[in-house]
Amino acid sequence: MTVITVDESKLKDAVKAAIMELLEERRDLLDDWLAEALADTGLGYAIREGEKTAPVSRDAVVAILEARA
Repeated sequence: MTVITVDESKLKDAVKAAIMELLEERRDLLDDWLAEALADTGLGYAIREGEKTAPVSRDAVVAILEARA
């Protein structure tokens, strides 16, 4: 078995270059990741805010949603 020795700084530079190349070629992946992260963050804030309010019935929520449709 062959052992390969790699300088840590050269490996770090190679990984950075590979990531940059990936992001340049697949910008859509970065956009998807960021959109998902923002949606998850927003949902987390909404859940925390909802925990501070009084519960409402399902019927009340459906009535509000139907009125806006």
